[in-house]
Amino acid sequence: MDANKPLSKRQIQVSLELRSIAQDFFQRESSGLSLITVTRAEVSPDMRSGTIFITVLPEDKEEAAINFAKRMRTDLRHAIMKRMPVKVIPFLEVEIDYGEKNRQHIDALLRESKKQEK
Repeated sequence: MDANKPLSKRQIQVSLELRSIAQDFFQRESSGLSLITVTRAEVSPDMRSGTIFITVLPEDKEEAAINFAKRMRTDLRHAIMKRMPVKVIPFLEVEIDYGEKNRQHIDALLRESKKQEK
C-alpha cells in the first residue's frame, strides 16, 4: 500500500471491521496455548487484498500461532463473508506486527529504566 496516499473512509471502515472479525475468529478458534491479538488490519484501495497484523504471547509460541493463523485464512474469509455486507471479500495475509512488538519492547525498557532510577 502506498504510504503517502491517505486511506479512504471506506478503507478505514473495512479495516476496523476486519480487525474485529479476525479477533473474534482467532479467539474462538485458537487452542488457547497462546494469546493471539489482532492489532490492526489493512486493506488495499480496491478492497481485493489485505493484511491482518497479530501479536502473540508467549513469544515462544509465535511461530506456531502464525502458522495456525495462515492455515485458517480460508475459514476466516468465510467468517468475514457471513458478517460483512461487502461485494468483495479481500484475500488476506497474516503477519506478526513488528511495530507493535517493538513498541512493547521499548515500553518494557522504559519501565525497567524508571525502576533503576528509584
